Amino acid sequence: MSGGGRGARLACTLFAALAALVLNQSAFAQQDLVQRGRYLLRAAGCITCHTDSEHDGAFLAGGRRFETPFGTFYSPNITPDKLHGIGAWTGAQFVTALRHGIGPGWKYYYPVFPYPAFAAMRPEDMRALWAYLRTVPPSATPSRNHELPWYMRWRIVNWGWQLLFFHTTTFRADPTRSALWNRGAYLVRALAHCGECHTPRTSFGSLDWDMAFAGTRNGPENNAVPNITPDPETGIGSWSRADLLEYLSSGMRPDADFAGGMMADVIDDDLSHLRHDDLEAIVTYLLALKPIHNPISRPSRTTEDDF
Repeated sequence: MSGGGRGARLACTLFAALAALVLNQSAFAQQDLVQRGRYLLRAAGCITCHTDSEHDGAFLAGGRRFETPFGTFYSPNITPDKLHGIGAWTGAQFVTALRHGIGPGWKYYYPVFPYPAFAAMRPEDMRALWAYLRTVPPSATPSRNHELPWYMRWRIVNWGWQLLFFHTTTFRADPTRSALWNRGAYLVRALAHCGECHTPRTSFGSLDWDMAFAGTRNGPENNAVPNITPDPETGIGSWSRADLLEYLSSGMRPDADFAGGMMADVIDDDLSHLRHDDLEAIVTYLLALKPIHNPISRPSRTTEDDF
């Protein structure tokens, strides 16, 4: 065999090895992206809202009922089923839904979908979440129609609501705060969207940020949602750091009772699966909030709707 032939074979062998290495690295990177998305799904509370566990619904196939002052909403199917889920969506359409509250076909979403908080998610987290959702088993469960008063049935109402009350935001770290505080701010305000439930709303359904995280009597499922600012009388100001960490990881309150209502599902499905450092970050941020006196319900009381 000539030297030229041996050289060509060697070049082909090296090229094949390099191609295999690149493909393996790409596969590992995709696997890491999917695993990160799996974790972010928990942090974002998607399982609690998009799985109708009460009626043994399929994973992320929607159907959970939410009673609100504006009507009854049902969470949609977000599995990759092409007909009933989001399997026919593109990644760009998924990002648009999270960042702008608009689905394919210019479908403006009701703000019961917490896109006003998700809009501040980092782009890389949106991509990871999308990568994981593509791996979920598809479910051919049709999404249920909302039960709304006549004036809420046209989605142009949502376009008007967005025009008046919604502005796409980007999370920016506060350089004067610690990395732990900033991580907690991102989790609480954007990814875990705690303010969407724990902040009262105006008569138009927009959040009253003057009362941020101070609780409301008209939360999801028409239950009271407690004050989670560090007010010592009506909030969590009497809770220790250890109390809060235990509560978020197990649901147990300082009085040895356990969380009830929707919060129990949030803890079981989502928060209890977060890393300890992320729970530390959430607690750090909550304890640094401005205390607001707002007697919705005391965390020490034993009621179904308590924090």
